[in-house]
Amino acid sequence: MRAFCLLLVHLLLISFSCRENPGSTSPDIGPLPASPTLPSKVAEISLPSGYKRSPVSTGSFGEWLRQLPLKKDKTVYLYNGQPKPNQSAQFAVVDISTGKKDLQQCADALMRLRAEYLFATGQFDKISFTDYAGKNYVWKGGKDTAAFKGYLEQVFGWCGSASLEKQLTAVMDFNHISIGDVLIQGGFPGHAVMVIDLAENENGEKIYCLLQSYQPAQDMHILVNPVENSISPWYRAGTDRKIYTPEWHFEKQHLRRW
Repeated sequence: MRAFCLLLVHLLLISFSCRENPGSTSPDIGPLPASPTLPSKVAEISLPSGYKRSPVSTGSFGEWLRQLPLKKDKTVYLYNGQPKPNQSAQFAVVDISTGKKDLQQCADALMRLRAEYLFATGQFDKISFTDYAGKNYVWKGGKDTAAFKGYLEQVFGWCGSASLEKQLTAVMDFNHISIGDVLIQGGFPGHAVMVIDLAENENGEKIYCLLQSYQPAQDMHILVNPVENSISPWYRAGTDRKIYTPEWHFEKQHLRRW
């Protein structure tokens, strides 16, 4: 009976892990036309005047994330092929498949990126995720890409924002933000976004870009900055404690690292 109750709680946490934040406000609009001016990859996103991209190590997660390809079509599609009702949240759409199942939601997309990086760089022994009950899902299939896809679907089905928050390490000083870090509020409901790029000016002031998926499963996308349009899609690291994204808000204490 106890095992059944734990399973039920676990499934509920996953089911509601990316439900809409009551404090978010975003208008619903239709699909957007293709834009010829969009960058082709994350590293080509324009910077505000006076900023330069922060250096990253060769072969690092940060370098890999900057090479993620972006679509010319700015429309975010759901897993079933339908346009997402809210088309105002994204600056650009990442050119990575969502799949045909309602699995790759908020935290799932971030776990996917981390796992894909480790897989691509042959760090198979580091591909491991933990569900809310503490069970580890460890990849043991080497270079088998077909089996890897099945492994990720299993992770998406059993792990979510609540479990990922427990697995990651807290970053105590937000000024130490790094590419690949995660803003995550695990729970019931919960949400998670990833720091996809980072830049700074000569005064050491940092700005960053954020990536998300959402519920239902949908294309990963780079978020606009709804508060400071003049530097969108960049966010300032030195702003107030709250971080307002188009469909959720976080606090600086929510920053985590792999």
